[in-house]
Amino acid sequence: MSASDASKEHSRRHLIDAIRKRQQFQDIDIVAQELLQGHRSALSQGITWSESTLAHHRELTEHLLAKILPNTGNSFRLGITGVPGVGKSTLIEALGLHWIEEGHKVAVLAIDPSSPISQGSILGDKTRMEQLSMHPQAFIRPTASSNELGGVASRTHEAILLCEAAGFDRIIIETVGVGQSETAVYHMTDCFLLLMLAGAGDQLQGIKRGIMEMCDMMAITKSDGTNLKPAQLAKAEYQNALHLFPERPDQWLPSVLNISALKKKGISELSQELTRFEEWSKHRLWKQRRSQQLHWQFEQEWLRQLRYKMSKNIALQNALNNIESKVASQEMSISAAVHEMISYLNFGDVEPLK
Repeated sequence: MSASDASKEHSRRHLIDAIRKRQQFQDIDIVAQELLQGHRSALSQGITWSESTLAHHRELTEHLLAKILPNTGNSFRLGITGVPGVGKSTLIEALGLHWIEEGHKVAVLAIDPSSPISQGSILGDKTRMEQLSMHPQAFIRPTASSNELGGVASRTHEAILLCEAAGFDRIIIETVGVGQSETAVYHMTDCFLLLMLAGAGDQLQGIKRGIMEMCDMMAITKSDGTNLKPAQLAKAEYQNALHLFPERPDQWLPSVLNISALKKKGISELSQELTRFEEWSKHRLWKQRRSQQLHWQFEQEWLRQLRYKMSKNIALQNALNNIESKVASQEMSISAAVHEMISYLNFGDVEPLK
C-alpha cells in the first residue's frame, strides 16, 4: 500500500470512528431514558461503559452519570465480606430472595479476584446464585477486581449509581474476600456485614481487629447440624469482643447473628436487623456517612487519574525509570529517590514525609 493509500485509509477509519462516536453520544439520551425505566439492557450497557478503559467510553459514562445523577442515592447499600468458603453467595441469594418477597428490587455487584498473572477472572457468581439470577426483580453483575485493592472494582461506585437509577432499592456488594486491604467496600456502603465461620479462630487474628471495628453487623454462617453449637459459642465470643471496642459516633452496637443460608434459618432475622440499622442510621449519621463516601470516592478517582496521566508522560517515565534503576543498584535509598522524584515534579518546597 502506497503512502497516499495508507493516508486515505487512516482518514477513512478516523471518519468512521468519529461517526460511531457521535452516534453513541446521540444514544446517551435513549440509554438514560431506558435506564430510568428499569431496562436491564440499558443498565448493562451503562456498567459496561463505566468499566471500559477506552477514553470515549469514559466520556460516555460521564455524560450518562450526569443525566441520571438526580435519580440516585435512594437505595440501601449493603457490603458483604468474609473469608473464602464462608458462604457469601449462598447468603446473598437467600437474603435477596427474601427482600424480593418483601417487595424490593435487588441488585448484586459481585467482585471476583483477578489473576495477577493473566489478569483473568472466573466471574462465576451468577452460577452460584441460580434462583436469584433468574428472578425478574433481581440483577446480578459479576465484575473483575482487576487487582484493585480493597475488595472492590475501580468502578463499583458508578455501578451502584446506575443500579439506583434503574430502580433497585437494595444493592449488595459482594467483595472478593477478607484480606488486609478489605476495607474499600466500607467507604461505599451504608451497612457493612462481616461473615465469619465458627472455629476459624486464631489463624484469622491478623485480619479480625480492623475489619471487626468497621463492621456494622456480623453473622456466623453455616449455623446448622453439628456446627450449630460451635456457631452459638462463636456468636457469644464475638459479641463480647465487639463490646470491647470504642463506642461508635452513632452509638450503634454491632449485633451478631447465627445464620444458615442453606437451611433458610436466620434470614428473616437478618433482614429485620438490617432494616433496624437502616432506620437507626437515617436518624443519626446517614447524611454524614454518605458525604464521607463521596469525599473518599473523589480522592480515589483523583489519584487514579493522576497516576494514569503520569504514566502517559514520556519525560516523567524516563526520569522515573532512571531513579528506579539507581534504587535497584543501591546507588540511592528509597527515601532519597522519592524525594528526588518529588523535586523533579516541581511541587515546590515540600518537606519529605517523616
